[in-house]
This record gives sequence, structure tokens and C-alpha cells, in this order.
Amino acid sequence: MQKAIKYPAKSCRNMLKRKIIKELEDWKVNSSGKALLIKGARQVGKTTIVRQFAKAHYKSFIEINFEQMPLARQAFEGNLDARTILINLSAMGFGPLIPGQTLIFFDEIQSCPNARTAIKFLVEDGQYDYIESGSLLGINYKDVSSYPVGFERELEMFPLDFEEFLWACSISDDVISLLNDCYNSLRAVPDFLHQQIMQRYRQYLVVGGMPEVVATYLNNEDFGKTLANQKDILNGYRNDISKYAGNDKLLVKSVFDAIPGQLSKQDKRFILASIEKNASRRKYGAPTQWLVDAGIAYYSFNVGSFELPFPLHENIRLYKLFFVDSGLMCAMMLDDIQAQVLTGDIYVNEGALTENYVAGELVKHGVALNYYDRKSKHELDFVFQEKGKITVLEVKSGKDYKQHTSLDMAQSLFADSINRRIVMSGNNVEVGEDGVAYLPLYMSMFI
Repeated sequence: MQKAIKYPAKSCRNMLKRKIIKELEDWKVNSSGKALLIKGARQVGKTTIVRQFAKAHYKSFIEINFEQMPLARQAFEGNLDARTILINLSAMGFGPLIPGQTLIFFDEIQSCPNARTAIKFLVEDGQYDYIESGSLLGINYKDVSSYPVGFERELEMFPLDFEEFLWACSISDDVISLLNDCYNSLRAVPDFLHQQIMQRYRQYLVVGGMPEVVATYLNNEDFGKTLANQKDILNGYRNDISKYAGNDKLLVKSVFDAIPGQLSKQDKRFILASIEKNASRRKYGAPTQWLVDAGIAYYSFNVGSFELPFPLHENIRLYKLFFVDSGLMCAMMLDDIQAQVLTGDIYVNEGALTENYVAGELVKHGVALNYYDRKSKHELDFVFQEKGKITVLEVKSGKDYKQHTSLDMAQSLFADSINRRIVMSGNNVEVGEDGVAYLPLYMSMFI
């Protein structure tokens, strides 16, 4: 039985502040006659943010969830011209339809492929604004007869990043601005503040960024309620796999359940043979891609050549697989790991969470994930393009953060190609004599 974990009192805002709201506002002003398609895994807050946006910017808001209201699919049977569809929706009781002042929201649109096809005609009609959303848009793509190419603007939504988590914890913008100044100037954060933000970082490792989980955590002293919420989401993911993964569902579940253990290894590379003897990418490639398409996992492909652009040098047979949310992954791991992470008593399993956290922050900020490893020598955790050169980022969860043989190797061989060398750990900001920037893990929110 999971023991109750007590934490200091916390405050919570009624409405979580999300960065994506600015992108929705930009779409409304500069949509150029396109619908907005919001992708993302279940429970990242897509529906909530659309409702919040609609309340602030429209007189009329029509929300149609094709999973909860399957009868609404009938409005898209037969002719798909805008007039027929709008009349059908109005006859079903959806309204009022106020030209120029109505937002129509098609939620879980993957459950009604005809609605996705019809977006082109609805947008061309020009009377109303449209937002589409779905958790499994990459899964049901084969059922869409014709994509509305040129009539959609796509937007990816993720769990709260660490900065958004700090907002939810009522950390002021002045504090975050000070941290950002320290990041840019490479000067140490005042020790008291560093310790406070590191504690928030550890909370984020075990809570993660799923909005409902964050709200539960901030409003309840008993962590058992937060953990129960996380396990409900994980069960929802497993149910989606059972419902939508078809004949591959057992293989998809095997990959899903294996991610925490694979990341707990020293090299963190995903080894199919650890799931099944003689397993092949041919057998497990599609099931793994299912998780990626569903937004539940992220690939980080190996690059064996230290040169840009990285996509030209990726080895898709060698990869790490990161989980969508560190809090959910923590809930999949050992019992009582949450208390150990918060107190800093462990390093091996925390290493898995730490690298997964950094990967998640990079993805949320639009950074492609790759790691460098040539012939199993001198692996670099993250390499990415920055200012036309390559930035190398190493993640250290232990106390030996100044020991970085691979980073030193990269500098000796590829100095002219390197923009920055970064080591992220639990320690304060420091610049080494060799020019390496040592940054606290929470500063990944600024990369």
C-alpha cells in the first residue's frame, strides 16, 4: 500500500497559467482563414485551454466532443458542404451560430474523420472560427479521406513545463526574471533562492506537468491523491492502447511499460532484446511509433557524426525513448520513490527521471532530441543546433558533475563546431576553467 507523504502547505491558483494561450490569441488575429489543430497527449489540458480562450474572445462557443457525443458524427454523413453541415449541427441543438463571433470546437476529432475532411469547406465558408483537437490524431490518420491541406494551422500542446509549474506554485515573475538573468550572465543564484527552486524542481519530478495532477497536488496535503490521479491517467493511456492499437496492442503495452526501466540503465538506450529475446525493430517499430504518434513518448535518435544537420546523420535503429511526463513516469516506478526523490536520497533511478525531465523541457521549447554516440564511445546526452553550431548538454544527477570525459572529448575533437558546453546538475551556476557552463537543472526552462 502506498504510504501517505506529507509536504509543506502549498498555494494554488484557480486557473493554471499556460503559455499556449498567447499562441491561440495570435491565431485568432493572424489565422488567415485557417482552422487551428491542437495536438497532444491526453490530459495535457487541450480542452480546458480552448474553453478558457473561447470565454475571453467569443460571444458564442460550441463544443462538440465526438467521443462523448457520437451522434454528432451524423452531421458529417452525406454531403460535406458547409451549409449542410451547419444546418445539421443547428438541428441537433448546437448554437447559437453568430457570424464572426462564434468559435466551433471539434474535440477528439480523430473519432469523426469526415469532420476533419470537412474543415476545408467550413473554413472556406468564412462565417465562424474553428479549432480541432484530439489525443490520437496521429493514430487514425488512415481513416481521413482527404486532409484539409492549406486550411489548418497545427499547434502542439504539452504538459506544463517547469516555468508554468512555478507559476502554479505562485512563484513571482520577478523571481523567474532573476533566475533568467543568472542564466544569461552565468552568475550564481543567491543560495537561499537556489535551494528553494531546487525543491520546486524535485516536486516537479514527482508531480509532473499534467494540469489535473498539478491542481490535485497543490490543493491536497496527502500525496496519495496525486498518485491516484497519475495512475488514473496511466490507466487511461493503457485503455487507449487496448482500444486503438489494434493487433499491436500487446506490443505497444510492452514498450510502454518498459520505458522507465530502460531509462534507469546507465546508457539509457532502448534495447528491444530486454523486452523479448531476438526482438527486432521490424516487429516493434510500428508499436513504438504508435506511442510517439499518440504523444506519449519522444524519440531521441543517435547521431554518429558530429555535424549538422543532424537528421541526415540519424541512426533510427539506435534511440532512447523518453516519456511524456516525469511525474507519470515516477508513478510507474518503485513504491515510495517520490519521497526519496524529494529528499535527494537516491541517484540511480533519479538519473532516469532527471534526463527524462530535461528531454521534456527541450521538446516543449521546440528543440529536437538527439544524442551523440559513435561506436559506443563517449556518449553525449543531448546535442542540438544553436546559432549555427552544436550545443552539447550533459545531465548529471549525482555529485560527480565535474567529471565529464565525453564532454572533454567533444571539445578536443570538435571545438570549432561547438557553440556551448553545458552540464546540468543540482548545483548552482558556475563556469569552469575550461569554459564549461555548470547550470542547475531547473535552468533547462530557459534553453
